[in-house]
Amino acid sequence: MKVEIWSDVVCPWCYIGKRRFEHALERFEHRDEVEVVWRSFELDPQAPRERGTDPASHLAEKYGIGRDEAVAMQARVTGVAAEEGLTYRLDAARSGNTFDAHRLLQLARERGVQGAVEERLFAAYFTEGESIGDVETLVRLAASAGLDAAEARELLRGDGHAEGVRADEREAAELGARGVPFFVIDRRYGVSGAQAADVLLQALERAWTDAHPITVLTPSGGDAAACADDSCSI
Repeated sequence: MKVEIWSDVVCPWCYIGKRRFEHALERFEHRDEVEVVWRSFELDPQAPRERGTDPASHLAEKYGIGRDEAVAMQARVTGVAAEEGLTYRLDAARSGNTFDAHRLLQLARERGVQGAVEERLFAAYFTEGESIGDVETLVRLAASAGLDAAEARELLRGDGHAEGVRADEREAAELGARGVPFFVIDRRYGVSGAQAADVLLQALERAWTDAHPITVLTPSGGDAAACADDSCSI
């Protein structure tokens, strides 16, 4: 089974969704047969490498609300994250363009460490106040999660995997994803948003059942004796 997850590393609900999916996967009987692929999605493709405004002020400007209301919104999502065991420090977050981060994640998939790099970037942004658009910061973070630093730096100095990022984004639009996280299971089921672990588990189980229907074997000599209801004939 393949689960593809479209997300952005500066999306607070994406990190929460990641944890909820992991909790669902822990309870899924066939978890060892699940391949997880992280797909690229930029919430703000036009963002500068690093914003000059603090996160609350940017949020207020984006949604046309007061700064106090924006701070309250941050507090609410921070509380939800805490319920999933995550520590958000949104007041210290250094937002910016995530295109290079997604290019690194494409490389990480090729090297078999995509999950580790995804987790490292989420934690760096939401908890540690790292600059998510800075090239040397990205190289250091990727290296700490298993990527070769020299290879990561060479990638970011050029345009490697740029088309892979764009292809993921085009595909998200074709699949009807208007926001993230967006989960696609075996290209049969889509789950939008950071749904509860129970909902994600139900989706996994349904997709597995649909892909592995039970085959009833009938012996060559015909059907064996069986009861169909409480008026069974003996």
